[in-house]
Amino acid sequence: MRLGIISDTHGLLRPEAVKALDGVNLIVHAGDVGDPEILTKLKSMAPVFAVRGNVDTQAWAQELPETAVVEAEGVTLYVLHNLQHLDLKPEASGFRAVISGHTHEPKQYERNGVLYLNPGSAGPRRFHLPVTLAILELAQKPLRAEILPLLPS
Repeated sequence: MRLGIISDTHGLLRPEAVKALDGVNLIVHAGDVGDPEILTKLKSMAPVFAVRGNVDTQAWAQELPETAVVEAEGVTLYVLHNLQHLDLKPEASGFRAVISGHTHEPKQYERNGVLYLNPGSAGPRRFHLPVTLAILELAQKPLRAEILPLLPS
């Protein structure tokens, strides 16, 4: 099962992101959606789990949870926007991965058997940071994502 992991679109769903997400089985949006049309478009591609980010302050975004638990093929993921707000021990709770956004910096590392993944920002470029999203293959052990650049550096 292939998961598309996207964050910090800030109201911009690039054609490159749509192309990169083509064929995924599930999409996780780690917040700062920016516009409900982003979720509508993503939902036309695959089922979507999305959380609210700090810029998601309008009425439509109040329906988005601050955190989400996603289970697919026996793998349980914990999703939140800002990793600094993590208030549980993922390994003690049985999570295999923690997915976050907020920093716009793509990053992944493993700690205590848990993958921590930030797909970076797929929306407007911020400072010198790349524009990226991630693909997570659940069959791969240990879990490791492929971070895809959406624009040339």
